Amino acid sequence: MIDLHCHILPGVDDGARTWDMTREMCRIAKHDGITHIVATPHANSRFRFDRERHSEHLQEMREMIPDIEFSLGCDFHTSYENLQDVELNRNHYTIADSQYLLVEFSDFQTRTQMADILFRLHSAGLETIITHPERNPVIDECPDLPEQFVCMGAHLQITADAVVGNWGRRQRKTCETLLRKGLVSIIATDAHEPYNRKPVLSEARKAAGRIVGPVEATRLVDQNPRAVINNEQLPRFTT
Repeated sequence: MIDLHCHILPGVDDGARTWDMTREMCRIAKHDGITHIVATPHANSRFRFDRERHSEHLQEMREMIPDIEFSLGCDFHTSYENLQDVELNRNHYTIADSQYLLVEFSDFQTRTQMADILFRLHSAGLETIITHPERNPVIDECPDLPEQFVCMGAHLQITADAVVGNWGRRQRKTCETLLRKGLVSIIATDAHEPYNRKPVLSEARKAAGRIVGPVEATRLVDQNPRAVINNEQLPRFTT
C-alpha cells in the first residue's frame, strides 16, 4: 500500500515532532503493509513549505529507514499567497515530479470560491486532489459539491480514520456515500503522530472493500496513489 498524505517529517509542522516519532510512525506503517509514504508537510501561513529543506529531511529518512520508499509533496492550503506562488512555481508544491497537488480548502471559503480556485489551479496545468472532503463544513452543507468538483476534473482523497469511523459517525457516512458514488480516487492516512492519528491504511481498505469490493478498495490505496507518484492519469469519474 502507498500512503499519499502523511505528516511524517519531524519538526516541520503539526505532525511528527521528533525523529523518534517519525521512526515509530514508519514502524507502524511498515507493520500495516505500507511500502511507500509521501511526506506532505503543510504549506500555509503558519508553516512555510521549504522544499529544499524538506528534501534534505527526506533523504535522511531514506538513509535511516531503507525498507520504505519516500516521496515529497505538501498539504497545499488555498490562501491568496499560495495560489499566486503555485502559478509561478508549480512543481514546488506537487507530489514527487508529478503535476498532482494535494489541495486543502479552508473551512470558511464559499462553494463559489472553491470552484474558482479549482479552475485557477487546473488552468495552471495542475491535477488537483482535494484532501479530506468529509471534514470540510462547507462540503458537509452542500452534498452536491464533491460531484461538481470531480466533474470539473478534481480528484478526492478521503481519510482512512474517517472511513472506519474514528472521526465520528457523520464523517464515516460521508465517506461511505462518496465511495458508493464512485467519487473517491485515494484513501490516505493524513497521519500526524504514532498514537491517535497513525499511518494505518489496512483497516480502511477492509471497510471500503465492504462498500466497493476488495479490488476497488485496493486500487484506492495502491494503484491510484502509485499512478499519482508516477504522474500517470487517474481514472476519471463518469456519470
